[in-house]
Amino acid sequence: MTAEHDSHGGDNAPDATDAELVRRCRVGDAAAFDALVRRHYRAAHAVAVAVMRNAMDAEDVVQDGFGKALERLDDCRDGATFGPWLRQIVRRRALNARDARRVRDTDLLEPATAAGADDPLRDVETLELGDRLEAALAQLTEIQRKVVLLLAVDGRSHADTAASVVCSVGMSQQHLFTARKKLKRLLGDTHDA
Repeated sequence: MTAEHDSHGGDNAPDATDAELVRRCRVGDAAAFDALVRRHYRAAHAVAVAVMRNAMDAEDVVQDGFGKALERLDDCRDGATFGPWLRQIVRRRALNARDARRVRDTDLLEPATAAGADDPLRDVETLELGDRLEAALAQLTEIQRKVVLLLAVDGRSHADTAASVVCSVGMSQQHLFTARKKLKRLLGDTHDA
């Protein structure tokens, strides 16, 4: 370890806050970014695995996410929120990678099997799915339902959602995680249709 690392706390600064490490990263301290990676890697990896359902793909997403976080570090306005900010980046990268994989892996539809715009069967299926979704949402707690609707329907950020439901960003994320898990159980595989 160099004296420069020692003067900044480097690897010997487990007490440095995320805000301090982010501040040091912004002035080019590579050891500070290494400390952030070590501190937040497991949580970021857990997010990626939850989305990708494959540890190797998740590994690539996490590496990509940390690279994007380093590139966009100035976008993290409050260094104290680096962890949730990073996990949001990793989640988005994982969703994009998963969607790209699905498109790549999807079989082409035969023209005869593709539903037309005025397909009554598809209309009935859409109504039934809507009813099932409404019933599933009714089984969530009030705060879980609000978080899901604000994030998924209104497209709000976790920060805006947390302010709307009067909780922390971390709790907003936890409510969303719990709600998604419950919705997935209640809806079964229809959410992939």
